[in-house]
Amino acid sequence: MKKSFFVVLFFIIIKIFGQIAPAQNTGLVKDDFFKKPTSQTEPSKKVINKHSDTFGVSKDKYDGNKVFSGSVVFEHQGSVLSADEVIWYEKENFLKAIGNVVLTTADGNRITAAEMEYDGNTQRGIARKNVVLTDPKQTIKTETLYYDKIPNTAYFNTGGTIYSNDGSVMYTKSATYYLNSKMIDFIGRSNIETDKYTIVSDNIKTNQNTGVSDFTGPTTIRSKENYANYVYTELGTHNSKTGESFLNKNSRIHNNGKILTGDKLYFNRNTGFGKGTGNVTLDDPQQKRFIKGGYGEIYEKKDSAMVTDKPYAVKILSKDSAYFSAEKFITFQRPDSANALKKKSYLRAYRKVRIFKTNMQGRGDSLSFNETDGEMHLMRKPILWMGVKQVTGDEIRVYSNPEKEITDSIRVLGNAFAISKADSLNLKDEFNQIKSKNMIVYLNNNAIDSAKAVGNAQAITYADDEDKKTKQIKRIGVMLSTCGEITAEFLERRLEIVSCNIGANNDTYPMSQISKEERFFKDFNWNTKDRPQKWSDIFLETPNYPEIVYESDNTLFNLAEAERKKQEEKNKPKTPIRVKK
Repeated sequence: MKKSFFVVLFFIIIKIFGQIAPAQNTGLVKDDFFKKPTSQTEPSKKVINKHSDTFGVSKDKYDGNKVFSGSVVFEHQGSVLSADEVIWYEKENFLKAIGNVVLTTADGNRITAAEMEYDGNTQRGIARKNVVLTDPKQTIKTETLYYDKIPNTAYFNTGGTIYSNDGSVMYTKSATYYLNSKMIDFIGRSNIETDKYTIVSDNIKTNQNTGVSDFTGPTTIRSKENYANYVYTELGTHNSKTGESFLNKNSRIHNNGKILTGDKLYFNRNTGFGKGTGNVTLDDPQQKRFIKGGYGEIYEKKDSAMVTDKPYAVKILSKDSAYFSAEKFITFQRPDSANALKKKSYLRAYRKVRIFKTNMQGRGDSLSFNETDGEMHLMRKPILWMGVKQVTGDEIRVYSNPEKEITDSIRVLGNAFAISKADSLNLKDEFNQIKSKNMIVYLNNNAIDSAKAVGNAQAITYADDEDKKTKQIKRIGVMLSTCGEITAEFLERRLEIVSCNIGANNDTYPMSQISKEERFFKDFNWNTKDRPQKWSDIFLETPNYPEIVYESDNTLFNLAEAERKKQEEKNKPKTPIRVKK
């Protein structure tokens, strides 16, 4: 009887253990992710079941592998996995978890998903469906997440959203997250959204500890306050904590309609300050003007910019362009007092200003240019050339029509002096000269048409007459004029009319009665060596062209003077000759 009992008991035990005996697991197919080489140096331990409400084996399900159900908990080298159901492939040290899956790593990171596979040998896992990875720095949401414990990285390529604790939100197709260093490597086009700006890049690496993002592909950082303000680079960094960007390749800063480019750029989004070094260009498309130099700065909040280090500016016009050089340029915008919705644009140039335009050239120490209204001031020993005419004074103001691109008038304030070649077709030293306290020069078709000299006005002009029969112009003499106000009308070759008002005093002298010295004011300075003849001359202290040598024709005066002296000698009383006795 006793023997029979033990026999029955033996068969019962055999049957029970036969139900839970390890299967051959021939149906397990692993993802290629688990087959990749690992840097693991020590053999991994077996996963350990800590709890489950039930477990069992079904030959018809999961190839006869153990199935744990109800509050299942497994532990593996400090990591804890919980789920509603877990299939344990014991021979392969492999788990498949289904329903409310949570993997908590030894360092406190947490992955939740609807499903997960975990390989105890490689310490790798794949989480699927509504995956959420949470750590102290951010939360990552995606559909499939690949987790590798040895390097402590998480990777996804099914599109994901990352919510950072600083309030920023990141969108990307693929990314690798290095949990130890808190570095996120975005692969492909990605977006970072903050409350102040948006970053769009083809390749970003962001360190969640330092807040520094590295860009190695086309990247745009755009302001949300002003959509038109943004920076672009193809190689650079951005610090979200300080707001600083360092841009090192094909970079641009777009600021209030202006564009700053350079070999290396810096921009602080918090202060609105930016700078560039090396081949800097400040472009203002609205004003059709750009400035180039070796160094530049922009000030977003002041709506201004500055360029130095051998800078020059170009104002692009439809028929002709104006070129400027100086030691420093400053450009800024200010609200229009007549219309608060509009702004006026200003350009300032300091020290050694040079100007070249086909029909106008100039020099001075400083320049102030209201580009919106077309008013330009040239100051401190300014000089302006137009054709065969030269204007100097304490300050010269040029008034133009920006829409029509023509110069209307020129005002000279203080010590005004206008010189015009009497005849541009010869090299005689004959110059019409007008000087006064102030002067207004009127232009027609960008050429000097007339001038009005006001205050202690003086003029030396060559008087010509036209032969009615031959229509030939004949020189009749030189007029010396002194009065309160002089008005002169010019033709290209000569001064046509001079009217003298307010205490007029005009005297015309034949060429035989006025010497060469009397035909020039004492401060006469016809400057040809400093005048730019091509646009590249603006970079020179002076082009130092050879002075034009003019022929001095004093023949009639010399002949008349000789005749006068002869007559004087002839008319002298003769002294009686004493004869000694």
